[in-house]
Amino acid sequence: MQKKAFQLLTNNTSGVPSRITGLFSRRGYNIESITAGVTADPKYSRVTIVTSGDDDILEQIEKQLEKLVDVKDIKELKLFESVFRELVLIKIRVEDTQRQSVLSVANIFRANVVDVNADSLIVELTGSQNKIDAFINLLAGYEILEIARTGVTGLSRGTKDVVQL
Repeated sequence: MQKKAFQLLTNNTSGVPSRITGLFSRRGYNIESITAGVTADPKYSRVTIVTSGDDDILEQIEKQLEKLVDVKDIKELKLFESVFRELVLIKIRVEDTQRQSVLSVANIFRANVVDVNADSLIVELTGSQNKIDAFINLLAGYEILEIARTGVTGLSRGTKDVVQL
């Protein structure tokens, strides 16, 4: 099993995400993460899907996605030819005596504290999945109350495969 990230350029209309995820569920494919957002042109959305499978399954997924009417372009985001990021918000229970040590760990990872309460903090971190996983592992000694992860989004490096519609 290997992971692959696909970037789709789709029409920005209602039902498109449902048709994409429906394709995966009907065929029993797994979506490890999916992110979507409008592009510079509001007629189109960019969807990043991370999925896994053997070579045959991944090839089949790509072919099935290409057949969807609303998909205008699809490309694989290759590991060393693309930039990937994920956003995480983590709510941590902290006592006054723990607050400084949590802030120190956050500073090492260049995380931002976006909310402070008497008994908790919310920390925001953007980076690779490995960076986020490492940060969460360092917080193992604290009580993590909630985690919200966006999933992977990415763009290929350079201008050689930019699609203009």
